[in-house]
Amino acid sequence: MSTHPKDVLNFITERWKSRLSRRIVFLLFISFLIIEGLVIIPSVKRRERELLSQIKDISSGKIIWLIREIQQEQPAEAADETFLTRFTELQQLNPDILGGAIYNPEGKMVGEFGETPNLPMAKINANQRERKQDSRYDVAWRVDDLSIAWMLENQVGNYTLILRHDSSSIKGELYAYILRIAGLVVIIAVFITLTLWIALEPLVITPILRLRRDLIGAGEAISQDKEPPDFYSASMNRDDELGEVIGAFEQMFDQISEAVNARKQAEAALQESLNKVEAYSQALDHELEKGREIQKNFLPTQVYQSSGWEIAAFFKPARQVAGDFYDTFELPGGYVGLVIADVCDKGVGAALFMALFRSLIRIFSAQTQLHGSASAILDEHQPISGGWIGESPVTNLAHLNALQAISLTNNYVAEYHGDMGMFATVFFGLLCPDTGLLTYINGGHEPLFMLNPEGGVREQLKSTGPAVGMLPDLTFKIAQTYIQPGEILLGYTDGVPEARASDGKFFTMERLLSMVETTATSATTLLDKITTSVIHHTGEADQFDDITLLAARRLPL
Repeated sequence: MSTHPKDVLNFITERWKSRLSRRIVFLLFISFLIIEGLVIIPSVKRRERELLSQIKDISSGKIIWLIREIQQEQPAEAADETFLTRFTELQQLNPDILGGAIYNPEGKMVGEFGETPNLPMAKINANQRERKQDSRYDVAWRVDDLSIAWMLENQVGNYTLILRHDSSSIKGELYAYILRIAGLVVIIAVFITLTLWIALEPLVITPILRLRRDLIGAGEAISQDKEPPDFYSASMNRDDELGEVIGAFEQMFDQISEAVNARKQAEAALQESLNKVEAYSQALDHELEKGREIQKNFLPTQVYQSSGWEIAAFFKPARQVAGDFYDTFELPGGYVGLVIADVCDKGVGAALFMALFRSLIRIFSAQTQLHGSASAILDEHQPISGGWIGESPVTNLAHLNALQAISLTNNYVAEYHGDMGMFATVFFGLLCPDTGLLTYINGGHEPLFMLNPEGGVREQLKSTGPAVGMLPDLTFKIAQTYIQPGEILLGYTDGVPEARASDGKFFTMERLLSMVETTATSATTLLDKITTSVIHHTGEADQFDDITLLAARRLPL
């Protein structure tokens, strides 16, 4: 590499552009500094102890020198007293000594000079002979610790001598020591970091950049369905972790290519299946549409109307075909048949049984003939209220005759289709338009409401027997009531109270009852009011069940 400053700058700039290089170099440099920082702390402590030890050793030497001088100048019997009076000369012998104190063997101070040391006798007795505080360094000696034979022989007292030293010079030496060590650490860290930084380029950075280009090329080849390019990384043979990454990339690309080919084949097969399903679905929709049209023909194209009455109906299937149905038709004698029913289940099966139930009720109600005396027949089939309320036995017998259609329908369905498990809840009422007499069977259906002209429910026409078609020879009791002028008979299927909103909440029976509390001016108005509220309640939610309503209002006289 050229040593020209410009070339060096370009070299560093190129490597600085690599984010990975910067991170590795930065982390390595910081790691060196942290490690050396952890090492330098005990080194500084050790150096401080060495410098303090030097101060202590110098003072020890001065004390010994002074004692020996006293030995030469004074007789033995005067050495003890002379030592006590001359120990102040230590401050002159060593300028770092700022003061001192001397204690007799009993721990009483017998002399001092300069700054008083702050090293308590209690710590000295506990063998703690040194104390460093800011720029002051206190050190204690006992005379017997100095091991001076002359003093021991002449029984000089075992005094304790404490000297205070000026240790401020240590701080400067420590700073210089730290700077020398830190400078050496930085130089080593920079050198190793730069060496690694230079080595990263051919060993790590260049292979990674090539692998990145290969990944981009592989992604474009897969996304654009092109032939894969020649990968630069394929030419690198490395027996290390990066070589394993390159091998994993090549293996991954092969697996993705195989998966893409398999996906294309699967998509082609799926598209073919979807085309078949679409064709079948269109054919099925066509057939269901036919079924819907056929079912519509089973329902009255126009609701039968009788003089003095207003009859209205509403029907909305949950699917293309439904299991709910209603019917209004004329019977011999001028009577009107009113039917509302709900076949179990939904869909095509329910729609087929709906047609069966509807046809059987119509056929049997028009053709059934009872045999025997009228009084005996009427006595045998009395209504659940306890007696017939019709104006004449002829009317009651005609009603009974038509309502036998429910028993005949039940037996037919149970005998010929019982293995299907299909049944229906059915309300079948026979209305005498002139008198308002209503004779009915409620085979497990929801209670119908008899509404007052002023609003509210006057009477509920509850169940008088089980659902139709479950078992043969079931008993269906008869009930009778009168619809007074202005009153409305309201029938519905469970799809009304059980209509669900998108949050799962039901319309509820309580809400339906609240809607009939006010006066209804007509059957049509009442049904419009109810159906509008139900549809608003369900909103965007899928319709869960068929919705059917039937209303018959006797016009006021």
